[in-house]
Amino acid sequence: MKAMVSKPSGGYQLVSDIPEPTLQPGMMMVQVQAVALNPYDAKIVEYGVSAPGAYVGGCDFAGVVTAVDAGVTRFRPGDRVLTLNMQGGFAEYALAIEDLSCHLPEGMSFNQACSFGLAVGIAGLALFQEPGLNLPLVEGYLNVGEINEEGDEAKAAVTVLVAGGASASGTMATQLLKLAGFNPIVTCSPANNALCESFGASACFDYHSPTCGADIRLHTDNTLAHVLDCVTDAITMKMCYEAIGAEGGTYIALEPTANTVKYTRRDIRADWVMANTLLGDPCRLDGMYGRPSTPEHRQFAGRLFRLAERWLHEGKLCNQPLEIREGGLESVDSGLQDLRAGVVRGKKLVVPLA
Repeated sequence: MKAMVSKPSGGYQLVSDIPEPTLQPGMMMVQVQAVALNPYDAKIVEYGVSAPGAYVGGCDFAGVVTAVDAGVTRFRPGDRVLTLNMQGGFAEYALAIEDLSCHLPEGMSFNQACSFGLAVGIAGLALFQEPGLNLPLVEGYLNVGEINEEGDEAKAAVTVLVAGGASASGTMATQLLKLAGFNPIVTCSPANNALCESFGASACFDYHSPTCGADIRLHTDNTLAHVLDCVTDAITMKMCYEAIGAEGGTYIALEPTANTVKYTRRDIRADWVMANTLLGDPCRLDGMYGRPSTPEHRQFAGRLFRLAERWLHEGKLCNQPLEIREGGLESVDSGLQDLRAGVVRGKKLVVPLA
């Protein structure tokens, strides 16, 4: 089959005769119809992969199930699925993990579907698990804003700041927070205010403003305690620290945090998450990106993706605006270069393969 395979010098190259993957326990074979591009796909090559042979990238894809392992019970050949796997999607056929996959709603295109898996996974991990914010998620709903006893007033929804609210992870985090009963507020460019509000943000703050952090602190009455940073650079981290209230709180990023900012406030716990841990296996990347096995994250992921499937079919989850890159697999590497260069903003790059 054809696949985009990592090069020793970095990036990917098209190979036309790579063997199809072998079906594994708990997995399905999927004929890939569309794949989304993510910075992770470039990062994993840049920081090294401890695996024998060539590495096929592509963690976010959708397609048609062609075969299933005997232990798979939720899917069968012919099903249209989206999935999160940390490799394999840059190919004509790829393996999908049963409990990290969702059935596609009727009428959803493969181009739309392929952009959900990683966004759902990383946003859910950052919001609802340790070392993330570890907010409560009870069957998708939180007892915030509900009247627990007769005569009690409804509690106000807890506010959570999402920095980078117009990004793929930011728009998904906003939706998940809203579904879980929280009050999401975001930072974004003013041009993206309407977009972020359409995903559920109750307030938007201009990250260009030198008073952004102070404005958020004022808006939240100096009580903000939960922040997810989907941008994760030193400037944004500093702004988030300025926004967190007087009693401190938790700051979670999607990249390693800047030590120049991390220790400026002792009342803030700062940490970061990586989507690899959702598979439960050790993350075998060089340096700071290596992570031990996390079976509890795998258990959470199975629950999260079942909830996501329900929300998709109920029309409660939407994807970020898409930018379609024609040209099939050969357009993958140039698309990843554009992502790394920062020229793609407010859109998800998608490559149709059929």
